[in-house]
Amino acid sequence: MTSENRNMILAIVMSMAVLIAWQFFSGVPQMEQQRQAAQQQAAQQAAAPGQAAAPGQAGSEAGSQAPAPGTAAPTAAGTAPRAMTRAEALARTPRIAIETPSVIGSLALRGGRIDDLSLKGYHETVDNSSPIIVLLSPSGGPNPFYAEFGWVPGAGVNVAVPAGDTLWTAPEGARLTPETPVVLTWDNGAGLIFRRTLSIDANYMFHVLDEVDNTTAEPVALHPYALVSRHGTPHTLGYYILHEGLIGVTSEGGLHEIKYSAIAESRSQTFPSVGGWLGITDKYWAATIIPGSAEKVQARFSAAQTGNDLTYQTDFLGDAVTVAPGAKASTDGRLFAGAKVVQLVDGYQTQYNIDRFDLLIDWGWFYFITKPLFLVIDWIYRFVGNFGVAILVVTVLLKGIFFPLANKSYASMAKMKAVQPEISGLRERYGDDRVKLQQEMMAIYKKEKINPVAGCLPILIQIPVFFALYKVLFVTIEMRHAPFFGWIRDLSAPDPTTIFNLFGLIPWDPATVPVIGHFLMLGIWPIIMGMTMWAQMKLNPAPPDPTQKMIFDWMPLVFTFMLASFASGLVIYWAWNNTLSVIQQSIIMRKNGVKVELWDNLKSIFIRTKKPKAG
Repeated sequence: MTSENRNMILAIVMSMAVLIAWQFFSGVPQMEQQRQAAQQQAAQQAAAPGQAAAPGQAGSEAGSQAPAPGTAAPTAAGTAPRAMTRAEALARTPRIAIETPSVIGSLALRGGRIDDLSLKGYHETVDNSSPIIVLLSPSGGPNPFYAEFGWVPGAGVNVAVPAGDTLWTAPEGARLTPETPVVLTWDNGAGLIFRRTLSIDANYMFHVLDEVDNTTAEPVALHPYALVSRHGTPHTLGYYILHEGLIGVTSEGGLHEIKYSAIAESRSQTFPSVGGWLGITDKYWAATIIPGSAEKVQARFSAAQTGNDLTYQTDFLGDAVTVAPGAKASTDGRLFAGAKVVQLVDGYQTQYNIDRFDLLIDWGWFYFITKPLFLVIDWIYRFVGNFGVAILVVTVLLKGIFFPLANKSYASMAKMKAVQPEISGLRERYGDDRVKLQQEMMAIYKKEKINPVAGCLPILIQIPVFFALYKVLFVTIEMRHAPFFGWIRDLSAPDPTTIFNLFGLIPWDPATVPVIGHFLMLGIWPIIMGMTMWAQMKLNPAPPDPTQKMIFDWMPLVFTFMLASFASGLVIYWAWNNTLSVIQQSIIMRKNGVKVELWDNLKSIFIRTKKPKAG
């Protein structure tokens, strides 16, 4: 391999190293700072009075007002509102239980909000006895996060409509399950009767049908709306490859991924749309509102100041519906609130014709690689029953797919090795005349039919696959808490062992060391990965340039420490991929008559050749 080829490979690998190092040295400390800030914020919220959401309104094209975030329940006169626990916030209004095989929670009769939802199948830690994930929470308690549907009056219309403090009525003993929808009613006392029918499937999709009967002698114009509101800035992981915040797809604007900091600065963004969807997403969970696929709406992302904090909201406002005297009007929408399971999200997209709903999962720029890669891993998982094994199998399949290219690459490298004496002669002949040297070298390459960049192709192909797998492990909930074997109980988390306490034999946690604790979490699999990378480096002759040699010698150790904090599934993939690459390259090099330098390079480390004495 020529010096120029080595420079190209070095540039590629070092670029990759810079990206990983940035994430490691910047992302991990930032994540720790945000975690501490979130803990301080939670403590402050526990000590501070509860805050009502701000009205933050914006006019629509029809001149009416967009829906406001809900307000807290009234407090007694002369009494300041106090902070409530989640249980107290839930208890302050009558509720209807919600239960499916996937979720458990309740529906607030005051406001008709869906504001209490927990996910049965997901726990906070790998321990199944740990609490289940709480997704939605009521206003007034900690971390309010809820969805609301309803009507707002059209321009110039002065009628009472259901609001955040409206007390709906429901049949006694009503319970929302996949088999039993719930019907809520409210009479405004002025001739309008509102009826809301809520239903839910076995997973995470709610259907909300809002109807209004006009018993007056005058037509009434009303706009349907829906919103998802979140009070306070939540803790986010802070990774550049993951979107957490406001999200949606509109027919005119496409995909919108708006971070909390961005909407806090702009305060409001509105987009016209036909259909689409919008909501708020975390890494693994989301709450999104979905109008009818043919419904014209004004979609809005917004943030409003509420006391010392912000309320984030996504909402849509539909065109005015005129209800004639003695007639009835209706509108319906959907709410997805749950885990972003790929199969479910894709199924909902097809079932309800939701525009690009699969983008709720952050597949990233390499969507065309990332999602197919996940689908293949998931398909294999259904046969082998272990995502780690599925990743190993996929690695073998990828090696098989790219085998012809690798074979051609290594064959070209063999030819290059054969002409190295001629190349060395050219270097001695032309010295510092690099232009002439390059011309003569290219003439030899052309004569022998050698592709000088062939050795770079396997690395170029591996980089997007690596990042695609990184993305799969990082964003898909299927990988969350997915075990491998032995001590790896979560492929999406770093290897929990570390050499600095002899892999658990010493009762000491290096992660507790201030500042450098995360550097000391060097587990078994990262060490295995580093050894396989080192072996792959030693497979080829050492670079003649001392600086390049030093960089290549230290690179496995640097990558070992950097990848120690990455998902263990990714480290296992890289170690297995390196092992296969060493085997594959050795076989192909022997087949093409090229000496495998691995053992000679290993011997040179431990056995130093004595230099002859002068004279």
